[in-house]
Amino acid sequence: MLGGFREEQIKRYSRHIILPEVGGKGQKKLLSSKVLCIGAGGLGAPIIEYLAAAGVGTLGIIDDDVVDLSNLQRQVIHGGNVGIPKVESAKRFVNNLNPDIEVRTYKERLNAGNVVDIFKEYDIVVDGSDNFATRYLVNDACVLTDTPLSHGSIYRFEGQVTTIIPHKGPCYRCLFEHAPPPGMVPSCQEAGVLGVLPGIVGVIQATEVVKYLLGIGELLVGRLIYYDALNMTFDEIKMRWNKSCPACGEEPKITSIQEEIYGESCRIW
Repeated sequence: MLGGFREEQIKRYSRHIILPEVGGKGQKKLLSSKVLCIGAGGLGAPIIEYLAAAGVGTLGIIDDDVVDLSNLQRQVIHGGNVGIPKVESAKRFVNNLNPDIEVRTYKERLNAGNVVDIFKEYDIVVDGSDNFATRYLVNDACVLTDTPLSHGSIYRFEGQVTTIIPHKGPCYRCLFEHAPPPGMVPSCQEAGVLGVLPGIVGVIQATEVVKYLLGIGELLVGRLIYYDALNMTFDEIKMRWNKSCPACGEEPKITSIQEEIYGESCRIW
């Protein structure tokens, strides 16, 4: 052991350790951190891959779906695992990539009954879901449990990312107070998505998570990055705390997680 690392770990994380902003101390922080990924699909795949490679010591993965052949156009961690639960496929991938990582799997749907208890076990949550019910459930639960959140979403050729630190900046509802009516926004299954798009957005989310865990750089708090793949542009949208926000405002209306608030049953893409 040297500096608390095994020889193999010194080699594996050497490019981190030589960075002054990370060093051995920072790498130890990563190895002792716990991150929950909502979904092991398009966004979840690159998030899981790069957080595991970076040495985030505990990765929780929640997804109730199985790998389908149509997933492999973008969900790059699931090759050869068609028909297998995504959480099991993701765990196999992580175990092969980095044996340092403890993988906790939840083959279930995120819902009002389990979300708070699960979130309390983690330092930060990364949302890779594809439906509004889950996004609002995740946001509200993070606000209520004071759990930081990396939000990302994709649609056809577009993506967006922001970081939410409850009570230190705006939350998802500050920008989008309510979900659009059901059916107004097509799902990725209905509208399609460029295969490489979730890789870009998911890696940005993973970057934000690593920065948060290390306490370095400027996070996307109060800022939303909008990415247009067709025009290859990144635009920044300022987000402001809404004092009337039903989740984090001066007099919040959402003080507990109730299933009826979120409408459709939460699923993960």
